[in-house]
Amino acid sequence: MKNLFQASRVLLLDMASTLLFLGAYLLTGNIILAVALGMALGIGQIAWDLAKRRPVEALQWLSLVIVLASGTATFFTSDPVFVMLKPTVIYVIVGVVMLKRGWMNRYLPPIAQVTVPDLGIIFGYVWAGLMFFSAALNLLLALTLDPATWAAVKSVWAITSKIALFGVQYAVMKSTGVRRARAMMVST
Repeated sequence: MKNLFQASRVLLLDMASTLLFLGAYLLTGNIILAVALGMALGIGQIAWDLAKRRPVEALQWLSLVIVLASGTATFFTSDPVFVMLKPTVIYVIVGVVMLKRGWMNRYLPPIAQVTVPDLGIIFGYVWAGLMFFSAALNLLLALTLDPATWAAVKSVWAITSKIALFGVQYAVMKSTGVRRARAMMVST
């Protein structure tokens, strides 16, 4: 259970500024406020890690750059269609970054790094696939839905798809890891 909490905590921290943006937008309908809050949280998270002298991973830096660049563009355009299309670009960029072999190692507890590193690599590619699918889905939704409906559907998809994949990954890696750890103990 400790490993599940540790892995889900890192995932939630990585998604925090997106979740804050979506929540603020759904609650207030104010795109500028929602973007500003998401940007502030993204900056705050990186600043916190730097202040604590913790390493900032490439995906975290990428997320911050995307949040800042797209947030700034949103301030200048205030165009709902731009805001709705923006996640498509973000998903594609994140998907490309997730194609880097072994990026998921940061998320794996030490025991998983020993017993199921191959599954970490495979699931890294599965996560990239989810990002590319989410990009295509967002493009379709942004071009066919009004902003309020888009925000609701996007929020549900963004959260449930990641939680579902995380749950599947955790279950597969946990059961495989336990089986492999037992086999390792028997063979020694």
